[in-house]
Amino acid sequence: SGEYDRGVRGTYLIHGITGSGKTEVYMELIAHVLAQGRQVIVLIPEISLTWQTVMRFYRRFGDRVSVINSRLSAGERYDQYERARTGNIDIMIGPRSALFAPFEHLGLIIIDEEHENAYKSELSPRYHAREVALERAGMNGASLVLGSATPSLESYTRALKGEYKLFTLKQRAKADSALAKAEIVDLRRELQEGNKSIFSRRLQELMEDRLQKGQQIMLFINRRGYANFVSCRSCGEAMRCPHCDVTLTLHRNGQMMCHYCGYTVPQPKTCPSCGSPYIAPFGTGTQKIEEMTRQMFPAARVLRMDLDTTSKKGGHQEILSSFARGEADILIGTQMIVKGHDFPRVTLVGALAADLSLYAPDYRCGEQTFALLTQAAGRAGRAGEEGAMVIQTYQPDHYAVVTASGQDYNAFYEQEMAFRRLLGYPPAVGLLIVQLSSADEALLEAGAERLAGQIRAMCGEGVSGAPEPPVQFIGPVNATVYKVNDIYRKILYIKHENYDILIQIRKNSEEFIKAAEELKNISAQYDLT
Repeated sequence: SGEYDRGVRGTYLIHGITGSGKTEVYMELIAHVLAQGRQVIVLIPEISLTWQTVMRFYRRFGDRVSVINSRLSAGERYDQYERARTGNIDIMIGPRSALFAPFEHLGLIIIDEEHENAYKSELSPRYHAREVALERAGMNGASLVLGSATPSLESYTRALKGEYKLFTLKQRAKADSALAKAEIVDLRRELQEGNKSIFSRRLQELMEDRLQKGQQIMLFINRRGYANFVSCRSCGEAMRCPHCDVTLTLHRNGQMMCHYCGYTVPQPKTCPSCGSPYIAPFGTGTQKIEEMTRQMFPAARVLRMDLDTTSKKGGHQEILSSFARGEADILIGTQMIVKGHDFPRVTLVGALAADLSLYAPDYRCGEQTFALLTQAAGRAGRAGEEGAMVIQTYQPDHYAVVTASGQDYNAFYEQEMAFRRLLGYPPAVGLLIVQLSSADEALLEAGAERLAGQIRAMCGEGVSGAPEPPVQFIGPVNATVYKVNDIYRKILYIKHENYDILIQIRKNSEEFIKAAEELKNISAQYDLT
């Protein structure tokens, strides 16, 4: 606030451990900015975070606060933007779209949990809220504050370089609150020793202890649906969506659904490929975990929270409020249950399949796993009672799992950055992703090769007068999900340490695609990291 009073408008990164009081810091900063007649935008990553966070802001700032979320109708959203435009409110809270609130006297933008993927818009217009917030703060003479217990590697690297100012909160705000003690359980050993349950023996033991003491438990898995996919034990074929290149997810009602386009079909009795009756579901989803929990702990009151149970308006708030009031002993859910919530009676968190996100086809999978496990551990032991976490994994020695169990961000950062430097991934180098898509597969194939050849030729001659740069190319290759809604997608990856060169490549690519007649039915999207 001292810098703010002197007219300095900077970008600040608050790295605070879970429960360190980042929200209190935000509210003090907001009060300081409001006192000067300026306005504030607060971004939060998901609708599931609004319930507790927003109530704290309402209690502090009253009806000068407005909230938007993805569940609002167009009319309701318009009303909130009008309140901002006419000066009836001073604080706008919401997901990334809240960034465009029409405040005339914007003085501060806060992005909470800045590492979250939800801040990146994959729909047109494609943008990252962090980059847009930097621009808007500069245009409005406002400061930008980023906060996280597990900062993105991009933000932390910028802070270490001095581009952002770094503040660290190493203690929990409540005097009687301590970080949960985490234990790693090797699921391979559990199976070898005869335990075929999804609950390790250690987790069962701790759950029984907490239930006897009348304390609360959270169990999470980063998947939804009753089971992952249905496949044939005879020929090995999995049930796939005819419009998208993904497997169908089985739900309890016997319907199989594509989570990309919504295609739905009943679960077949025999394999559509070979006619075998040995077709069955694989994997575990939240619904199956709920069933198994009720079987193992019949006296416990169980709540489930995932995209299916929260689809109706207010669904998140209903479940979270019920759990906060102590109306359930065990809350089961996907990632949304472990992010940002404060439940004083929760003393045990179980990560049932902690390493599922390590198998994602994404160079950020280690970072995402570390963030998820650290956030999960932060839910336990926030008010007096000692908290515990059990991390069940098939990769107990992976550095993302080991450092998350100790909530040691700096150790994780060092190892992850070594990995990024070794393989040439951001933020060690810049990465330009060009995604080409078309309903005509042959046209896409030829067009992708033509564009790739053009960019390679251009880089061979040097970009914008620069000496020949060692630009790295990968592709064009099929996208992870090659076909979505009958549209085929190919990707070209281009790496270089100099972002200006990648920006120039992007500009030249756009011009080439516009001018080339054979590329007119191919759409291109760009992502620069």
